Amino acid sequence: MSADVAVLGAGMHPWGKWGRSFVSYGRAAAREALADAGLDWRDVDAIVGADTVRGGYPGYVAGATFAQALGWQGARVTSVYAACASGAQAIGAARAQILAGLADVVLVVGADAAPKGFFAPAGGNRPDDPDWLRFRVLGATNPAYFALYARRRMALHGDTVEDFAQVKVKNAAAGALNPRARYRKRVSAEEVAASAVVADPLRLLDICATSDGGAALVLSSVEFARRHGRSDPVRIRAVSTVTPVYPKTVLDLPDIATDSAVAVSPVAHSFRASIARAAYEEAGIGPEDLSLAEVYDLSTALELEWYEDIGLCPMGEGAKLVREGATALGGRTPVNASGGLASFGEAVPAQAIAQVCELTWQLRGTAGDRQVAGARVGITANQGLFGHGSAVVAVR
Repeated sequence: MSADVAVLGAGMHPWGKWGRSFVSYGRAAAREALADAGLDWRDVDAIVGADTVRGGYPGYVAGATFAQALGWQGARVTSVYAACASGAQAIGAARAQILAGLADVVLVVGADAAPKGFFAPAGGNRPDDPDWLRFRVLGATNPAYFALYARRRMALHGDTVEDFAQVKVKNAAAGALNPRARYRKRVSAEEVAASAVVADPLRLLDICATSDGGAALVLSSVEFARRHGRSDPVRIRAVSTVTPVYPKTVLDLPDIATDSAVAVSPVAHSFRASIARAAYEEAGIGPEDLSLAEVYDLSTALELEWYEDIGLCPMGEGAKLVREGATALGGRTPVNASGGLASFGEAVPAQAIAQVCELTWQLRGTAGDRQVAGARVGITANQGLFGHGSAVVAVR
């Protein structure tokens, strides 16, 4: 049996700071996805909601919350929480129901109304949560965490702050072409350098904002899609939600003893790389087959690390790719053609779904001015803390 499921519809509520409930963003995205699919909400067999714990109790049961907002119609309901990987795990849950024959059509929705500023762990004291510990014991907010990654890249691979700035320049140029992005202004390297230092060596424009937004997908079996006139739909071929492997319990550090100048398999040294490797193996493809990628650029330095983790280059050569323009629009393998988190900001449970929306539009050839020519295969990748990984492969 084919492991593919069809993407019949994709929808988004634009990212920004709108001051409304996450429910309104998710409902708007769902309605757009349903319209794109040419289906009515009553045609949906199941709904999977990506949770937002900052939204109070309705956010903890997002599947039921969105079902209520769209109008009770008896759909099977699932809610998923996996931090930044919530959206991809929601896609995985929907795909499993379709492949198991439990549903022909599943709606996947994620939305957030993020507070301004640093994300604090929700739910009170959690001394068994490493996220809580680094906030409470170390005082290490997310930007400090990102800065440690950046400093390590500078020490191990010789990356520079100028390299990091070029990632922002690239993503801002793509975001300027995306009507759904929050920030639609090109940025120069000089403007990045002139922005305030947040956590050395990262500046304000090196780090993503927090945003409101929503994204949704209508998924179906390939057979259902063909019966309803979609003979060549975009298909999801793999969803990787792997966890680390013992004894590699340091989630995402490379083997420091390895000579970083030696070209090694880019999927051999980190938890994040194992996420991509599992997706490639399931899909039967490799990095060389990619037309584009959407990765979680929480910071500019972290995007460079993703290049290596998804196999676009050997470890330590991410900065070289951005210098060469290989990951820009028009380059060999564009990364974050949507503009990435640099242009959207982070609406946590929606983000991984939004990444697949972008792949869908690109593979359909409907991405407008940011269209990647001849796009046929794409991958998304992100990591939620506490061992939540996610990658999705879509093909046409």
